[in-house]
Amino acid sequence: MSAEDRPERQEVNCHVHTYYSFSPYSPTAAAEHARAAGLAAVGIMDHDSMAGAREMRKAGTTLGIATTAGVELRVSAADTALEGRRINNPDSLGVLYMIIHGVPARSIALVQEFLRPIQAARELRGRRMVEGLNSLLPRYGLRTLDWQRDVRSISRADDGGTITERHILFAAAAAIVERAGTGRPLLDFLTTTIGIQPPARVAEYLRDPTNEMLLFDLLGVLKSSFIEKVYIQPDARECVPVQDVVRFAEEAGGIPTYPYLGDVTDSPTGDKRAEKFEDSYLEDLMAEVKRLGFRAVAYMPPRNTMTQLRRVQELCARHGFMEISGVDINSPRQSFNCPELTLPEFSHLISATWALIAHERLCDAGPRYGLFHQDNPLAALPLARRIAAYAEVGRTLDPSDLGPAVMHPLVASWGSRAG
Repeated sequence: MSAEDRPERQEVNCHVHTYYSFSPYSPTAAAEHARAAGLAAVGIMDHDSMAGAREMRKAGTTLGIATTAGVELRVSAADTALEGRRINNPDSLGVLYMIIHGVPARSIALVQEFLRPIQAARELRGRRMVEGLNSLLPRYGLRTLDWQRDVRSISRADDGGTITERHILFAAAAAIVERAGTGRPLLDFLTTTIGIQPPARVAEYLRDPTNEMLLFDLLGVLKSSFIEKVYIQPDARECVPVQDVVRFAEEAGGIPTYPYLGDVTDSPTGDKRAEKFEDSYLEDLMAEVKRLGFRAVAYMPPRNTMTQLRRVQELCARHGFMEISGVDINSPRQSFNCPELTLPEFSHLISATWALIAHERLCDAGPRYGLFHQDNPLAALPLARRIAAYAEVGRTLDPSDLGPAVMHPLVASWGSRAG
């Protein structure tokens, strides 16, 4: 299906998790849900894994939806101006989430190899956390968890996926439901036996005995109010220095991106408490991530206030960051849609997604076609014009045809445009 024949769609989402980290969706199912939601493009974004990237790309060709690929990981801020600070990670000081956006197909295996020791370190820490959890569960009349049967078996670790804290909490949620049942007895068990008071909105979900998303809702409650009882901080094997990951991202042809969280007042999935993060020192943070070599900032319009978002946009303009968006999807209760992107103040985020798509496809022809490569044919243009040129290519690529994008007539015209 050519670009001209595809139905006109505007919304995009560059941040959909799959079951290669934690999600109810396979990469194919994620692409199907995105298309059913009317999205024009969808991006896979797993924690510490790119094992699903090729499947997502293949699903896009079949379904006629454009795709992009990236990976989200935690890195150490040691020896930077952010060392020891609360950044964008609710669980650890001095550790930040970062994203490598726009990973070209030629680099997927390279990135997966880079992530393998990180995955191994994370699994080892997960096993230790389950040991700690097993010392706690019997106090509440709950059975202990078996690592292989209850946790590892519900992951895709054998296929290159990651085992996360959500897998552990999903297994714990299943044990709680097994003991307490569903509906009102479950809610009573949480409040009286474990001492957890879910938010009113989530309590209504838990009170419903027919709730098909029960374990995901309960997982969110446990992540917000229970995980700290057994949480073990990641070490340097799991959170490698941010400088090393930024350098690797550039070598792989990806775009090192800082995901802005901002002070939280309400969490879409109920798994984050109201807390303060970067907002009190955002100017200094943006200057530091620029110094570290980040090329882009990602944010999620549904998560933050307009005041927060305008401030982020102003700082992105000041420091020359590309702006990327995507709604973090890892629960069946979340919508793939982001209608905020249709507002005029966020239209540039749609263009950025199409630029990412073109960046990936063109990078497969050679590193110099990377959006930020020093030898890019459009390197002399301001960033906004470069993104617009890439977006123009991305919008006109046929997602069912993964042929060499470098042959695109618009790309052939770049020599004169760059001048």
